[in-house]
Amino acid sequence: MVKIFDVAQIKKIDGCTVVNQGVTSVDLMERASLAVSEKLIRVLDINQPVLVFAGMGNNGGDALAVARILLSKHYKLDVYIVAPDDRFSDDCRENKERLERLTNVSIIKEKKDIPHIYPDCIVIDGLFGSGLNRPLDGVFLNVVEAINSSNNKVYSIDMPSGLFVEDNLNNNQEGIIRAEKVFTFQFPKLSLLLPDSGDYCKKMIVLDIGLCDKCINEEHTDLYFTEKADVATLPLSRGAFSHKGTYGKALIIAGSYGKIGAAVLSARACLRTGVGLLTMHVPRCGVDILQTAVPEAMVDADEFSENVSKVELDVNSFTVGIGPGIGTGDKAKYLLHDLFDRYHKPMVIDADALNLIAEDDVLRSKIPPKSILTPHPVEFDRLSGAVSKNGYERLKRARDFARSHDVYIILKGACTAVVTPEGKVFFNSTGNPGMATGGSGDVLTGMITSLLAQGYFPQNAAILGVYLHGLSGDLAAKSKSQQGMLPTDMIEYIGKAYRALK
Repeated sequence: MVKIFDVAQIKKIDGCTVVNQGVTSVDLMERASLAVSEKLIRVLDINQPVLVFAGMGNNGGDALAVARILLSKHYKLDVYIVAPDDRFSDDCRENKERLERLTNVSIIKEKKDIPHIYPDCIVIDGLFGSGLNRPLDGVFLNVVEAINSSNNKVYSIDMPSGLFVEDNLNNNQEGIIRAEKVFTFQFPKLSLLLPDSGDYCKKMIVLDIGLCDKCINEEHTDLYFTEKADVATLPLSRGAFSHKGTYGKALIIAGSYGKIGAAVLSARACLRTGVGLLTMHVPRCGVDILQTAVPEAMVDADEFSENVSKVELDVNSFTVGIGPGIGTGDKAKYLLHDLFDRYHKPMVIDADALNLIAEDDVLRSKIPPKSILTPHPVEFDRLSGAVSKNGYERLKRARDFARSHDVYIILKGACTAVVTPEGKVFFNSTGNPGMATGGSGDVLTGMITSLLAQGYFPQNAAILGVYLHGLSGDLAAKSKSQQGMLPTDMIEYIGKAYRALK
């Protein structure tokens, strides 16, 4: 797992690296700038003009070093340092002097010094990095506004200038660079993984700059970024003499009149993810649909035609998932109370089941320990009883909720966060905007219920399920396009997602 650190920890690891590797801080800056330059060379047209905007701190030093490297490769650059005074960091000053031996560098002291940004220019942003702790003002704000209003493509070094690494609630949203790509150093930055930063970072690229492994390993964090190598070892192997009973029995309670599709999607996803046996409990109106659409699943019919009301089966002989399309009426509420009274193993809880819990303190208190809850942001706000002001606050509340209720929270979004009962957070690295459509959550519910039924620990079921869900979406988007893909396409790519992990 890639660790995610706060600003103080990043600074500490930088300093530790300088000491342990016997390098200077300006050498470390050169290493970082080479990594950025290598990526930029792959995306820049050598004939396209480039404007570099640098600040006076170490992020500015990175930008000036990048400019020097690109000049040596014969790129067409104009370099501007935003410097209302002469308070340069030592390493920035060193890189300024190195660059000035090769080309002229313009200084922006006030608003009138800001150049016109022509439409065909690429902008490299190196005004401020991860150390920023207050909203931009003065000429720095003027420069950011000029860059954003140009609508040119912007590549930011380490952070979009103006964005804080963690909580941006009290930041000035107009004073943050809107970057096409952010080349961030060594670790993902927390704010880049939160939904509020979508306008400021369309794509994050993490660059390994060789910071000291010993320092990184010794530094504690509860925040992690999940990559392929982290989940590749999680899928359980299948024995030659195994049988359907080996891979678990799942029971998914889903659907109501007009929403049987949610049951179909969760059923198909559950089966594709590898469960041995699946039973679907649905209202009677859904029986023929399920038997036709998903012949591999068994169907247990509720006594009512249009809604689920009670499960007569021995629920403790199954791993249970509940929620997709069940509605929030009295019958569904009674079923959930009855289920929680009878079933005490970890289960998967989604959609309408979450909304029912949000309205009922007794239900909330009876959630089986180590269960996996899969809310989108609005569902989580209902569940927590408060509307979060931003993604940072919502994540904090999710960690508090997971601890106090001894559950896993899968906070769905672009970088879905798996929050554990211990308060650890695992951000996911797969998925795309094509998955932002009705039915994707039903697929995830089926997948995680399947993994839990197969014997995965809840944490591994959540992390692997979220990763496979996103990867299936990525494979579907590659084939169908983000605009044209459907949740049913994602289900068809679950097998290929498994194969891609090998």
